[in-house]
Amino acid sequence: MKEKLTGLGVAIVTPFRGDGSVDFPALGRLLDHLLEGGVDYLVVLGTTGESVTLNKDEKRAVVDYVTEHTGHRVPIVVGIGGNNTHHVLDMMRQFDLEQADAILSVAPYYNKPTPRGLYEHYRTISSASPVPVILYNVPGRTGVNIPASVTLELAHGCENITAIKEASGNMSQIMAILRDKPEDFLVISGDDALIVPMMALGGAGVISVAANAYPVPFREMVHAALNGNMDTASALQLKYLPLINLLFADGNPGGIKAVLNRMGIIENKLRLPLVSVNDQVSEKIRKEMEKL
Repeated sequence: MKEKLTGLGVAIVTPFRGDGSVDFPALGRLLDHLLEGGVDYLVVLGTTGESVTLNKDEKRAVVDYVTEHTGHRVPIVVGIGGNNTHHVLDMMRQFDLEQADAILSVAPYYNKPTPRGLYEHYRTISSASPVPVILYNVPGRTGVNIPASVTLELAHGCENITAIKEASGNMSQIMAILRDKPEDFLVISGDDALIVPMMALGGAGVISVAANAYPVPFREMVHAALNGNMDTASALQLKYLPLINLLFADGNPGGIKAVLNRMGIIENKLRLPLVSVNDQVSEKIRKEMEKL
């Protein structure tokens, strides 16, 4: 599992048509773009995939399409999480997880569990999951942070929990995990802006939003860092930093969908309550794309 989840992962968007339905031909174009760009693995039904706006049948259809279209040429991670532990267990049973290499499970949001609640939530998911589990810490969205102590307790105590996607932005917390984790437990950046800083400290790569559009330079960045070529990695991190910031200036995945639309890969459509980026951000994105 360590080899499968090391390097460049991409949290793929879900393309929609003008009528709001899932645009599978556009999803195929995106997948071809990513495979040709040399990504190491794909994450389906994550936050960037607008998974919370997809119904059960759509989620299953998207996972099936991605698996069939890629021919499993790269590992597939499926997003299955929520704030109702038993509902998460039900969702795992509803999916054919034989197609998946791991699940990515976001910290339970809204009800704000205590550290003990977070531990028991993930311990329960781990014991029921037929595939490895990646923790997903993104307190800016969920309103709850998974403390380093809980991450480490899960990493040492649950064999099936093999990694964490860390998007807290708290480098002190991330360093505590990197310092005390088991050797084969992976710490994956959930922030495109912090790929190289995290990898310089021992991170295993990134689950990227920006690489939906730019897989080649982001693969080069990540693999340069893995190979100890930090000058190349740092230069690419700094080069793409302005675009990375713009991608999140008016909401994700609005920013990356605007970029992919300009590339001719997908329509610029989101599902409510998300909307396209505003005109000012769209124009800034256009100008930054021209620079790149």
